[in-house]
Amino acid sequence: MGCSFKALSDERRRMILSILGEHDACAGDIARKFSISQPTVSNHLKILKEAGLITEQKIRQNRIYSLHKPGIHSVIETLKSIVKES
Repeated sequence: MGCSFKALSDERRRMILSILGEHDACAGDIARKFSISQPTVSNHLKILKEAGLITEQKIRQNRIYSLHKPGIHSVIETLKSIVKES
């Protein structure tokens, strides 16, 4: 779980999650929404994937990224348990 929180600590990664919450996208599409290079976006995507917050699917030459809702829900449930919400 610590890996998820570390991944969420970066504002750009949270913005990437917001983008993927609207629709699946490839790294190039995501990079065009920022003023950073595609390799930098790819590194952010790698961190989010390793944290279990997104998934990657290879379609032909493209890698399409999506939210991994169970991973997101796990983070939410952990936060709820911390603040003891019901």
